[in-house]
Amino acid sequence: MPAEPPPHCARRFWQALSLSELQRLRHWREMQREHRQHRLECAAWEAVLTLWVLGWTAWLPALALDWGLLIPLCVAGILMPQAYAYLRARAHAVGRLRCDWLELLQAG
Repeated sequence: MPAEPPPHCARRFWQALSLSELQRLRHWREMQREHRQHRLECAAWEAVLTLWVLGWTAWLPALALDWGLLIPLCVAGILMPQAYAYLRARAHAVGRLRCDWLELLQAG
């Protein structure tokens, strides 16, 4: 029987990141940037958060201007941080990637 993954690896896709978790991730990114460590991971989080903000700011104009093709892209951008955290937690749980920031995200 396989061992139970640690609580920080047991993220579910539908678990949205709270603002406090995003704040802890921001502080982690700032520390890594200051020490010039994990540059690729910091760049990935910058891209994820940029798409998140873009999704939240573009959905209303897309809806008001009847740009139907843009609405699914906005939804994808809004879901991007939780999808990224979910995929990284799964990769960490199976041992494909080490993820230092997962303990910042507390499940439950």
